[in-house]
Order: sequence, then C-alpha cells, then structure tokens
Amino acid sequence: QVQLVESGGGLVQPGGSLRLSCAASGTIFSLYTMAWYLQAPGKQRELVATITNGGSTHYADSVKGRFTISRDNAKNTVYLQMNSLKPEDTAVYYCYANHIITKVVYWGQGTQVTVSS
Repeated sequence: QVQLVESGGGLVQPGGSLRLSCAASGTIFSLYTMAWYLQAPGKQRELVATITNGGSTHYADSVKGRFTISRDNAKNTVYLQMNSLKPEDTAVYYCYANHIITKVVYWGQGTQVTVSS
C-alpha cells in the first residue's frame, strides 16, 4: 500500500518561507514522477510544481522564482521550498505521485498553508 504523508504546513506572514515535505512509503520512490498541487477554498485543485524521476522540474507561472521542488530518492521524500509567500498562496497543498510506467496515481492527505499577517 503506497502512502504519501505531507508535513511542514502552517501559518506564515507575507514574505515568509515554508518547506513542505512528502514522505512516501510502500513503493519504489524512484519510479514516480512527483508533484505538488494546491487547492484554495472554493477552487479547483491546481498544479504547483512537478519533478520527474530524473530530476527535471516544471513550475506554474504563479510560483516561478519563488518555489523550488526537489527530491531525495534515498529518503523517499519530495520537498517544496516556498519563499516570498503571498496571501494568495493560502491553500491546502497536496503531494502527488504518478508511476512512470503504470501511470497509477496516489495523493497525500494534504497540509494547510496559510499566509496572513
């Protein structure tokens, strides 16, 4: 059973930073493309950033230059470093895993990020 467990969310002031972590278990982590999505209240879930098993990254325009996605295959963990946070970044952030061959998808339970003064 594949499990994704996010951590690192919380309340931060505008301009501040947070680092989200997503630990995977029950699978071979290096066989997955990993991503972070966010879902703001009343809105659809949207892509924030992706990282392939080879380390290639892609970012939504809204977070380019502020957020950095990375992965540590030895620790089965993907990270999202969020800098220069804005109130509009407030959302629940979800970890996502997509197997590179079977295309089976898994989601984490989400972690709340609130940017407010």
